[in-house]
Amino acid sequence: MSIRINDVAPDFTAESTAGTIKFHDWLGDSYAIIFSHPRDFTPVCTTEFGAVAQLAGEFAKRNTKVIGVSVDAVEDHLKWKRDIEAFSGSPADFPIIDDTSLTVAKAYDMLPAEFYLPVEGRTPANTATVRTVYIIGPDKKVRLTMTYPMSVGRNFAEILRALDAVQATDGVPLATPANWVPGQDVIVALSLNNEQAAAKYGDLDIKLPYLRFAKAPK
Repeated sequence: MSIRINDVAPDFTAESTAGTIKFHDWLGDSYAIIFSHPRDFTPVCTTEFGAVAQLAGEFAKRNTKVIGVSVDAVEDHLKWKRDIEAFSGSPADFPIIDDTSLTVAKAYDMLPAEFYLPVEGRTPANTATVRTVYIIGPDKKVRLTMTYPMSVGRNFAEILRALDAVQATDGVPLATPANWVPGQDVIVALSLNNEQAAAKYGDLDIKLPYLRFAKAPK
């Protein structure tokens, strides 16, 4: 089952390094980032979890919880956390889900195409979760998805930037242009005419009749 933008994020109950988590209850009124990993004690995953640990304060400032998913057990996660913290120099305080049953991986379509091939000849790599990212809103709906192959580590600065863009445009008639970063101008949606747009967002920088910039609201 594919997960699409604006789908309600599948709810689940799972064991984690922070105890039993009922996902929608745990999310509460926050945003959340779910990110999956193929296995514990793997090199790329360790660098990624380390990056998340170092950004903990940035996610907290944005009212965003982060949660990792790996197909190993909680006991392994707890041992792996020591490596993550030693590598990153930061505490890895976010929960890591025990997904030995692949329940979360299947619900969020985190498995590669080879997983769905016949069992005969299947290797561990065929059942390893790919590097998937979901940004979930406080209304429990999916705001953004990213999927990377297992050989490519994620850029968490980009994930943070994407989170900023999601939050800047969530529920308002605004969009962000290519390569936008916080503090730059935003695009006003065509659902507002020029007069309405100027009344709501101030002076417009009209590049084209359909491309109008305004200062980002504070």
